[in-house]
Amino acid sequence: MRKLRHRFLVPMVAVSALALGLTACGSGGGAPASSGAASQPAEKIKLTVGLFSDFHYAPLYEEFKKTHPNVEIVERRAQFNDHHTNLITQLTTGAGAADVVAIEGGYIGSFTPVPDKFYNLKDYGLDKRESEYLPWKWKLGVSNDGSSLIGLGTDVGGLAMCYRPDLFKKAGLPAARDEVSALWPTWDAYIETGKKFVAAKVEGAKFTDGAGEHFRAMVEQAPVGFYDAQYNIVAGTNPEVRKAYDMGIKMIDSGLSANLLAFSPPWNTGIAKGTFATMVCPAWKTGTIKDQKPGEGTWDIAAVPGGGGNQGGTHLALPKQGKHPKEAAELIDLLTNKESQIKLFTEASALPSLPELYDDPAVKDYVNPYFGNAPIGKIFTDAAKALQPQPAGPKAGDVLQAFNNGLQRVDQGKQNAEEAWAQVLKDVGRIK
Repeated sequence: MRKLRHRFLVPMVAVSALALGLTACGSGGGAPASSGAASQPAEKIKLTVGLFSDFHYAPLYEEFKKTHPNVEIVERRAQFNDHHTNLITQLTTGAGAADVVAIEGGYIGSFTPVPDKFYNLKDYGLDKRESEYLPWKWKLGVSNDGSSLIGLGTDVGGLAMCYRPDLFKKAGLPAARDEVSALWPTWDAYIETGKKFVAAKVEGAKFTDGAGEHFRAMVEQAPVGFYDAQYNIVAGTNPEVRKAYDMGIKMIDSGLSANLLAFSPPWNTGIAKGTFATMVCPAWKTGTIKDQKPGEGTWDIAAVPGGGGNQGGTHLALPKQGKHPKEAAELIDLLTNKESQIKLFTEASALPSLPELYDDPAVKDYVNPYFGNAPIGKIFTDAAKALQPQPAGPKAGDVLQAFNNGLQRVDQGKQNAEEAWAQVLKDVGRIK
């Protein structure tokens, strides 16, 4: 499975247009790519691909080499935060970037203000792919001024709720996934279910890992989250953010939270040992769960409260430092085409960005035996279809961290809800 256990660690280092500069680094793109297999120059070409984990691209590279036998592809991998902060430095200094780079959804808003740092994929004919994509996913890869196509989408993170059937049975709750989904059509209903779990006093287990991931899911389900359409931070005045915060506080006050930070060692142990019974679960997190080896069938997957949503997903882009943008653009085209996205979903839980595939039997009918034969194709595609996109601001990660810190202070008994909220607003106010 695709190992993305670090995809959402925060704080994320946000980048402004000022930080990256507004002058171009290198010349613009070459001629548009022709349809079909392009004729290749005789000289050998090396393309470097910068990723933040194993994207399971190796078989796809071999497909690419069938039509590009003169191209050598070399991967460079770094940890999630390191990958993105390194890219920031590379673009700022004008040296060191890979030919093809992955940019995760939490960071894409940091780079769309500076299209001069990337080759415009429109110059290589890739704007013809727009009709294939979820409209909101396509828009995330377009520069803020609309002039440039910076990145082509790979996967999206359709939301679900992962849960432990064994712990539900111990609490006297329904354990079959359809019945579990029916327990919580709303977040209020989710909390009420959690209260029943708490009342059952299941030894050694809380109802959920922590309030932070749930807060994020609720915010991302809203039409507007931390930013408005003009990329102004509105987190402190948006009633949807306050509502999500209050729901997080309610989870804490009701004794539902294990007060664990996602991706921390105790959290990883909790997945394996069953110290919590539920967690917000985008498609890629099924790989994270499997990495902890809790045992086949230990976890199952139900619908997320609130009706759909997305968390994460990646774009592939071409920094202007690359010397072979035509071939690199053709590689991106192959890595994101329909056949490749189907393969990556069944092999690596990477939910496609192409809605046409949501009706393809290879996707919609796919079940995962590790999760009790959960129909993850239907669960995650339904979630992606229900998503209402919202503006993605350049420092959303920093804002999210401020709120997560506030919720954690309440969970640890260091502040009450209103004290924590007041401090969060001060912290967010310092984010520029």
